Amino acid sequence: MNKKERLVAAIENGTVIDHIPSEKTYEVADILGLQNLDTVVTIGYNYLSKKIGKKGIIKIENKFFSDEEISRLSVVAPNVVLNIINNYEVVEKKKVETPDELHGIVKCNNPKCITNNEPMMTVFNVTDKSKGIIRCHYCDKEQNIEKVELI
Repeated sequence: MNKKERLVAAIENGTVIDHIPSEKTYEVADILGLQNLDTVVTIGYNYLSKKIGKKGIIKIENKFFSDEEISRLSVVAPNVVLNIINNYEVVEKKKVETPDELHGIVKCNNPKCITNNEPMMTVFNVTDKSKGIIRCHYCDKEQNIEKVELI
């Protein structure tokens, strides 16, 4: 690899989140609770990207994400790429995609929805992934995933 290409130090084991839209980088760090980890976390911001203009990169040593964490991540930054690192090598690449259903991740913005008035988990059906439209399973209120409030 060309020395100009290596932007931040390599990690031995862990996860690299790549192709984060720059403006979402710190939101991704927040939603994943990275500030609470005891391992090394490197956050890069405003790197040039051929795909998206400017991107963020987050490297987390010795951390591998659960499906639930990846679902939360998909709400904030769909289409990021998770690179799973083992012994300094990328052993797996996962493109994060919004699942068909979101359970307990997003708050319904309808104040009359049962999920805002009873202690129960929210469920949203993703009705249009390309436009980011989700619909509450209980009250049928549609929301844009870009404007949701996370639980």
